[in-house]
Amino acid sequence: MAEDNSYESMLCVKPEVHVYRIPPRASNRGYRAADWKLDEPAWSGRMKITAKGKMAFIKLEDKNTGELFAQAPVDQYPGSVVEAVTDSSRYFVIRIEDGNGRHAFIGLGFADRGDSFDFNVALQDHFKWVKQEGELAKMEASQTAAPKLDLSFKEGQTIKISLGNIKKKDAGGVKPRPVGGGLLPPPPGVKAGGIQLPPGGQPTVVAAQPNAATLLDFGSLTSATQPSSDLWGDFTSAGSNSNNDAVKPGWVQFS
Repeated sequence: MAEDNSYESMLCVKPEVHVYRIPPRASNRGYRAADWKLDEPAWSGRMKITAKGKMAFIKLEDKNTGELFAQAPVDQYPGSVVEAVTDSSRYFVIRIEDGNGRHAFIGLGFADRGDSFDFNVALQDHFKWVKQEGELAKMEASQTAAPKLDLSFKEGQTIKISLGNIKKKDAGGVKPRPVGGGLLPPPPGVKAGGIQLPPGGQPTVVAAQPNAATLLDFGSLTSATQPSSDLWGDFTSAGSNSNNDAVKPGWVQFS
């Protein structure tokens, strides 16, 4: 991620701080605020912490005119530029620079513990952000350098999709189509001969209706065959000659 070096943000402002001259460090155990003349500060004024890119700057200014008294560029925290004393949470040792390559160590003290806490947190938050930005930049660089995954189909390459939820039709349940000249089967209850059966399944016998013409010609037929005045006389002769005479058409043979 590109840095915007022209933009300077404000991280913390404290209206009153004190600067002390500190003696050389006697041992590697650290600085002690008790060795300073705390009741005689060398300078008092306003403190600002600003950020420009990855760098933080501790600026000591005159509280009335805003004139810069000293400045300490901070490139990491905790580090050698800002160091806490061993006997108090309100005092620190900072390394100031004049811009010409010269530097010096001075004591910085806050009248309130809350102000020193805000000073500490402002520096911690800034460099935590710097660390996160660095990790993000490394991740983006590694993703850019890594070859991209090509998921496109090559020439001649195919893909097979399995659809497990589709059920196949049962081959035994398929009804055969009628073969022939397209004739439909007879409706239920009709035989091939064309006789329709009733719902009970038994054939219905239709009583024969007598022929009206036959009944009207009954008298004339009898008189033509037997001129006798007795219309029923032929039944006697028919009964006696049943074995010898043939049955005339139109008559029923009685046994």
